[in-house]
Amino acid sequence: MTLRVSRRGQVPPFIAMDVLQAATQREASGADVIHLEVGQPGTPAPQAVREAARQALDEGRIGYTDALGIAPLREVIATHYNAQYRVAVDPAEVVVTTGSSAAFQLAFLAAFEAGDRVALAIPGYPAYRNILSALGIEPVMIAVNQNTHYQPTLELLAQAGPLDGLIIASPANPTGTMIALDDLTQLTEYCNNQGIRLISDEIYHGITYENEAVTARAADHNTIVVNSFSKYYSMTGWRLGWMLAPPDLFRSIECLAQNFYISPPALSQLAAIPAFECRAELDRHVARYRANRDLLVRALKAVGLSRFAPADGAFYLYVDVSSLTRDSEEFCRRLLAETGVAITPGWDFDPIGGGDWVRLSYAGLTEDIVEASRRLTAALERGG
Repeated sequence: MTLRVSRRGQVPPFIAMDVLQAATQREASGADVIHLEVGQPGTPAPQAVREAARQALDEGRIGYTDALGIAPLREVIATHYNAQYRVAVDPAEVVVTTGSSAAFQLAFLAAFEAGDRVALAIPGYPAYRNILSALGIEPVMIAVNQNTHYQPTLELLAQAGPLDGLIIASPANPTGTMIALDDLTQLTEYCNNQGIRLISDEIYHGITYENEAVTARAADHNTIVVNSFSKYYSMTGWRLGWMLAPPDLFRSIECLAQNFYISPPALSQLAAIPAFECRAELDRHVARYRANRDLLVRALKAVGLSRFAPADGAFYLYVDVSSLTRDSEEFCRRLLAETGVAITPGWDFDPIGGGDWVRLSYAGLTEDIVEASRRLTAALERGG
């Protein structure tokens, strides 16, 4: 007898992770790799975070916590919103999660039924649509481009048909584009008027270059706000995030968290408490990202690749390579084999037009970006 395999698990891969696996295999064979494929800072967690983790281990305080997170961490997160955005947040609204990935799962399960329609921009983060699909929720892909600053607009939403939810990201992955306060206010008002649950991905807040990011909580209390310690706080492997949960979803999210995760990682929670006091150290990383961005832009323009999404924030360049290829996945495989530089094909972020685009992460060390630029330039000048 053949055993059944659930269709819910038959979602597309997260191609960036497949590229990472191929790059890691190349490294294991003795060849070198420069990693521009994953959005991971090239620096460790702040020193104060590492010291807090060591202290917690020495004191043996590692065990289950409240499913919503420890009170001291929820309190400092709430305080952060007042200090950073001048927005009042009650610690009781804060849900600490096992990375932002868990926050999205909890939010989708609490807010939507199977069969609901949830809009998201493409190009956009692939896990949104893949998690939605696994949960039986229909992802409604809103094609955005330079004319909409790679963000959804009211006009595009009106053309999408009936919607139950909308996911926005500012700064966005892979484009780095941001939503201004006026536009954010319009989106939240539209969603409230239409009965659409809004989810705001804010995990790249802090990593901005021209303008400060605006939290959706400043515009609306019904929005689910998701953030993370992974990006700005340089804590990817600590698997810790948070959300601001609206009152009508709070108990559902709590019960789901209890059953799915029991609690977020205790060591990471204890270590993260001083993270908000490390802005000077973390802002130096952001200055490096800016320099890396500008360096990559100059190098790519020099070889004729001059069309990018505006990298207002985050640490990615989303680059049009249609003059070189219409198959970005094969292009990335060839670049890795020939140069040792790992980048991500646009198919990951746009299943319709992604063959014309690639994403490069510039979150690493500047010396790696310099060497990657040199290798890419040489390969492309050879006709790569």
